[in-house]
Amino acid sequence: MAKVKAQAMTDSRPSLRIIPLGGVGEIGKNMYVFEYGDDIVVIDCGLMFPDEEMYGIDLVVPDVTYLTERRANVRAFLITHAHEDHVGGLPYILPEFPGVPIYASTLARGLLGSKIKEHKLHNNPFIALEPGDEVQIGPFGVVPFRVGHSIPDAMGIALRTPVGVVVHTGDFKFDHTPVDGKLSDFHILARMGEEGVVCLLSDSTRAENPGYTPSERTVGEAFREIMEPLDGRVIVATFASNIARIQQVLDAAGSFERRVAVIGRSMETNFRIASDLGYLTYPPSQIVAKDKIGDVPSGKLVIATTGAQGEPMAGLARMANRDHRYVEIQPGDTVIVSASPIPGNEEYVARTIDNLFKAGANVYYHTIKRAHVSGHASQEELKLMLGLTKPKNFIPMHGEFRMQVQHGRLAIETGVAPEGVFIIENGTPIEIAADGTARRGQPVTAGYVFVDGLSVGDVGEVVLRDRRALANDGMFMIVVTVDKQTGNVIGRPEIITRGFVHGNERDPMIEGAVDRVVASIQNPGDHISEVALLKSQIKDGVSRYLYEQTKRRPMVFPVVVEV
Repeated sequence: MAKVKAQAMTDSRPSLRIIPLGGVGEIGKNMYVFEYGDDIVVIDCGLMFPDEEMYGIDLVVPDVTYLTERRANVRAFLITHAHEDHVGGLPYILPEFPGVPIYASTLARGLLGSKIKEHKLHNNPFIALEPGDEVQIGPFGVVPFRVGHSIPDAMGIALRTPVGVVVHTGDFKFDHTPVDGKLSDFHILARMGEEGVVCLLSDSTRAENPGYTPSERTVGEAFREIMEPLDGRVIVATFASNIARIQQVLDAAGSFERRVAVIGRSMETNFRIASDLGYLTYPPSQIVAKDKIGDVPSGKLVIATTGAQGEPMAGLARMANRDHRYVEIQPGDTVIVSASPIPGNEEYVARTIDNLFKAGANVYYHTIKRAHVSGHASQEELKLMLGLTKPKNFIPMHGEFRMQVQHGRLAIETGVAPEGVFIIENGTPIEIAADGTARRGQPVTAGYVFVDGLSVGDVGEVVLRDRRALANDGMFMIVVTVDKQTGNVIGRPEIITRGFVHGNERDPMIEGAVDRVVASIQNPGDHISEVALLKSQIKDGVSRYLYEQTKRRPMVFPVVVEV
């Protein structure tokens, strides 16, 4: 009888719910909710850059409706590292969660602190969380562990929960010769594997790539190889947050007694913070101010800048377009684009590289010279993570759907039962019971919140749809003056077009549109006409006419003026 009671008590315990609000089926806006009873911790809160169909949108952040409805239950935000796709959403989402602490490493706190201050947010305390620490937050025992990535202090996070250990890898690779000398915490992963990992969430970005991801140290060797024979300026474009890459630029430049100028607002900020915290080491005399670049001989200068993704307003693109205050690309310059294009940015990157060549520079980029390596694990490293943790259940995260599928297949190859592999979309909960069995739950609200200028969430799908229509087919405005009593047209309707056809009044199409306007509201009778009805008649008649003539559907805006 006692055994039966014990079993019943075990079964009555709540399930652990794991809910991705961003970061699965996509690259970016990583945000993962872990909920047990009335306690929630959130790992990461990132942003995503808009695709070409999101006209006018600056940034995309996760929809946190699920969390705001449970605001009182949110105990902490846990940060794995300070890349924008993992922390960039915080300034837009923290106002909804006053007082909730943010746990992060030294560098992440430094970089985040600058961002939070810029947004004038002061209500969320920062708490140190370093690899190897153990912190108890409600029912969650938090154990961060060091991993390799393209930013110092990158961590994965293991959670000891009432249903077992859950391991969230963060973005990772296993770099055996890291630039900062800090190796991944294999021993913590192995220990968790021995304790029994009930679920592993693992980075899927390079799940399609066989073998191992090369060490970051190979990039420094490439920099030296490129710089050695040169007698002109060298310009290196990379991510502002890739502190290890910036260190290698400094080291390679020092090998050839070159001075270094750091250009680009975000890179200058990160360079200053990383230097103050001791993550960058160099003799002070090596750094040259950007307004003193002209005082340094070309053969003794390296410029580190932003814009490796072809961003139109970033340093490299402005240099290529002769629009930069301090640097203009000139023949004899060598440019190293030390990044591979993020999916969706290929066109911007190619255009920038073309412009650099046109300006006379020699350009090394990702398909020409290995001056970049990924910060994400390839298949053999993913298998090693699976082998160390030996999870009962597996959720491939941080990757587009095809990458998650490939990662799921790797998990099955390494011994995870097929029914324990969950390839899910944002908003799909995975519920893990006390006995370790897992199942899908009912989907919760998850999606895009658009940041447009100073507005967050004001632009929705309807506005975007209108912007797409305007971008694709233009607009067609008709201004009609009518008699207030009879609804009869007074004078000639005026046509204004943008992005459709040139609005010449003698154009047969414009003439035809005017005739159609008049015809659509002719003979309204002697009753008072409804303006809304007139607008609808004009819009329907003109839309049909324009489609008949052009097979295009511009947005038609009827304006009715009553006199």
